[in-house]
Amino acid sequence: MRVGKLGCFLAVAALSAAPFVYASGPAVPKTMDQKVLHELNMLPYYGVFDDIRYRVDGDNVTLTGQVWQPVLKLQAESAIKHVEGVGKVDNQIEVLPTSNFDDQIRFQTLRAIYAYPALNRYVLNSHPTIHIIVRNGNVTLTGVVANTMDREMAYVRANGVHGAFSVTNELQVQP
Repeated sequence: MRVGKLGCFLAVAALSAAPFVYASGPAVPKTMDQKVLHELNMLPYYGVFDDIRYRVDGDNVTLTGQVWQPVLKLQAESAIKHVEGVGKVDNQIEVLPTSNFDDQIRFQTLRAIYAYPALNRYVLNSHPTIHIIVRNGNVTLTGVVANTMDREMAYVRANGVHGAFSVTNELQVQP
């Protein structure tokens, strides 16, 4: 079994807390990309240890990436199937292997990156922008940061985590 449900819930809840913003004015029609992105962002268990990507081709949506909890793969597919205009969903999301060792590395990397003062601003969004993917002791950082210094700092912090075999930095710098 993975980390206790309450511990996992508290970690995800702490990272997902953000104020709601309400906008007023005329409704603007959303594109298929915007609808899919909105549905993925609304998934209740989508968090820092998951990286879901998508591609829209006409009325077909292909989901890729990795998720920590198997239920998230099913929830993502179900949510996208209900988007108006979607004809077919090709769910190629990989469920990461269950491992207490990987879970320890996940939480140590989380603390190393997000507890560091220069990087803790990335946890303020409803979905943190630095994602930590751990597979068999190997860490991959994905997502978007504001500048090259933050990209390198996240890599250095993750590289210092005891027990991680390797760290791959796939963080993108926001244009």
